Amino acid sequence: MKLIILDRDGTINSDSDDFVKSPEEWLPLPGSLEAIARLNHGGWRVVIASNQSGLGRGLFDVAALNAIHAKMHKLLAAAGGRVDAVFYCPHSPEESCNCRKPLPGLFEQIGARFGVQLLGVPTAGDSLRDLQAGAAAGCEPHLVLTGKSAHYRSGGQPDGLPSGTLLHADLAAFADFILERDASPLSASVKK
Repeated sequence: MKLIILDRDGTINSDSDDFVKSPEEWLPLPGSLEAIARLNHGGWRVVIASNQSGLGRGLFDVAALNAIHAKMHKLLAAAGGRVDAVFYCPHSPEESCNCRKPLPGLFEQIGARFGVQLLGVPTAGDSLRDLQAGAAAGCEPHLVLTGKSAHYRSGGQPDGLPSGTLLHADLAAFADFILERDASPLSASVKK
């Protein structure tokens, strides 16, 4: 199974320091939905791993989160794409859970649900903690320079990135990289 794990806020949609609390506040980043559709058409299953501490902080409820995800799924379908599952951590930072990124709990849940080892599974996010969580679970880390990392577009990168992290301008550039790598002759010979 070809699996990719994505962060949500700042990677697929605009992020907000005040949290994305309603479907009206959930706005896809330019090209992100089309990028997911292209990955799907390339045979990739896409899963989301997202911290949603606004739940634990009482800023929105599960019904609001479900409505946000319903909007995301509808817009993705209109773009010809899909997300196979959304895994989220509902806890506030004070709850010391294992599923809040940068800990790998969400990724471990994804591996268990899909019955796959996560070694080398590409994961993309806009923050250091997204990549730390993925790398701790064995994933291949990719930083998109949107959301929390948009200010690195002019140069530099966050301190402490996991070894081997690749940087991409946005989710569309990440999808281009993955699909081009899949299509390369070297990649094809490795798959045989």
